[in-house]
Amino acid sequence: MLIKTRKDIPSSEITPESVYLNRREFMCAGALATGASLAGPLLPMVAGAAESTSGLHQYTGDVGYTDFSPAWLRDQIAAAIPGSLSADEPVAPFEVVTGYNNFYEFGTDKGDPAENAREFRTAPWQVKVSGAAEVTGTFDFEHLMKGLALEERIYRLRCVEAWSMVVPWIGVPLIKVLEKFRPLSDAKFVRFETLVDPEQMPGQNTRFTAIEYPYVEGLRMDEAMHDLTLLAVGVYGRAMPPQNGAPLRLVVPWKYGFKSIKSIVGIEFTARQPRTTWERTNAREYGFYANVNPEVSHPRWSQASERRLPTSLFSSNKRPTLPFNGYGEDVAHLYAGMDLRKYF
Repeated sequence: MLIKTRKDIPSSEITPESVYLNRREFMCAGALATGASLAGPLLPMVAGAAESTSGLHQYTGDVGYTDFSPAWLRDQIAAAIPGSLSADEPVAPFEVVTGYNNFYEFGTDKGDPAENAREFRTAPWQVKVSGAAEVTGTFDFEHLMKGLALEERIYRLRCVEAWSMVVPWIGVPLIKVLEKFRPLSDAKFVRFETLVDPEQMPGQNTRFTAIEYPYVEGLRMDEAMHDLTLLAVGVYGRAMPPQNGAPLRLVVPWKYGFKSIKSIVGIEFTARQPRTTWERTNAREYGFYANVNPEVSHPRWSQASERRLPTSLFSSNKRPTLPFNGYGEDVAHLYAGMDLRKYF
């Protein structure tokens, strides 16, 4: 238990663990390795990063993109407090968190989102809420967040591609947002949808993409209402960078990263399990639950270990993968009696 209380992209294009580091990771690793010792490839801070007097991780250097976030959001993030649930581990450097991403709406290479989302505008932003709830409609982002106290939560992020990093997210438990809409008893699942905007998202505007847009994800209601499930609006004390899913994304830390949908514009309460993007693309490899499980290999690589980013030229920073990404004590009961090899 590593939580402390402070109180159709073809499957062949998805990078397996054994593939060489992509160009952006190699650049980050090379720069970080200069000052790193052989015994310590994971660095908690880099130039421009600091821990504020409030105890939050912040980044004050050149972010490399235009911050189009509204003033109200920046003020709300500035008032964030240390969260009640955080991994007691060093965080990945800001450059790694924002420079190594899967966000196919902006391209398939790990560095594409940072390059192609620089001018991504997220204000104004609205979210459509529909389905089995007393309160539905289209709501401004500010309305969703009104009256909610933000907190920093340091979570491990584990990608299905067998790499991982530790990220200081800023957000609010998703339950606090969903409760505003008063879900009905018929609501057994929550379906989420990403923005479709080919003019801003070049990955949606290419004939070579095999993903069917919009990107869709879903959670069972008890998963969505679990306190660990975070609606994140920032990282490193700043508004969410566009390449990380601005202006709001999910973070579900016990599941593989593709479950943490980015740039959300739709929330639907439904009685039926939603058909998600990666299930539609390749159901054999990407199931609905996607719980981190070292005992269930991906069809093309093992999930028993992972590369913790950043790596260095001297170390791959490999480590064993933990069941439920180390959050089993908190979430394993959600799956009592389920065959997690079948419901992967």
